[in-house]
Amino acid sequence: MFTGIVEEIGTIGPASQTGTGALHIRCQTVMERTGIGDSIAVNGVCLTVTSLRDDGFTADLQPVTQRVSNLGTLSAGNDVNLERSVGVGQRFGGHYVQGHIDGTARIDRVLGEGFSLLVRLTMSGDLLRYVVERGFITVDGASLTVMRLWPDGVEVSLVYHTQHTITLSRKRAGDRVNIEVDVFAKYVERLVGASAGAGGDISMDFLHRNGFA
Repeated sequence: MFTGIVEEIGTIGPASQTGTGALHIRCQTVMERTGIGDSIAVNGVCLTVTSLRDDGFTADLQPVTQRVSNLGTLSAGNDVNLERSVGVGQRFGGHYVQGHIDGTARIDRVLGEGFSLLVRLTMSGDLLRYVVERGFITVDGASLTVMRLWPDGVEVSLVYHTQHTITLSRKRAGDRVNIEVDVFAKYVERLVGASAGAGGDISMDFLHRNGFA
């Protein structure tokens, strides 16, 4: 699992062949104590390190990953957010992130507001159903707070520090970003649906028994 706190911005290396599933990522920070078989989130996608290089690591992309994320569209020189999986006893600074992308969103606009940046994202209703204002959302692997909810998307704000530690501030209108919604919202939907299908009612007792209240 991950926290959505990006550790480093890496770069896609020239040896990458995203069409065939081989991804070479140039980086330094996340290589510390990293070995073959370890998990690293690349733009929010949990990937397994398949080989180590002097300037980074290599990971393989499954066809389904290329379809549901933006990794299949990357080329040499593109920047990516990187985070190692959480270790035992490590501080938890973001929110619970699985590294399992639910889909992508399109950047509509990036506006300055004082020292902050406001980024509006358009996404499908299949994703929006799990999003609430002031709740968490993962954008290209970065844990962000939803500042405003629109009928067709969301707005997130980047403080000055965050602008320099993730790639979102470098993107432009029309770019696509990976989205992972809060997994707990999906669990609640599943439990509610199961209860309704069985003819049951959602009550405080039901929520207590299932750990949601």
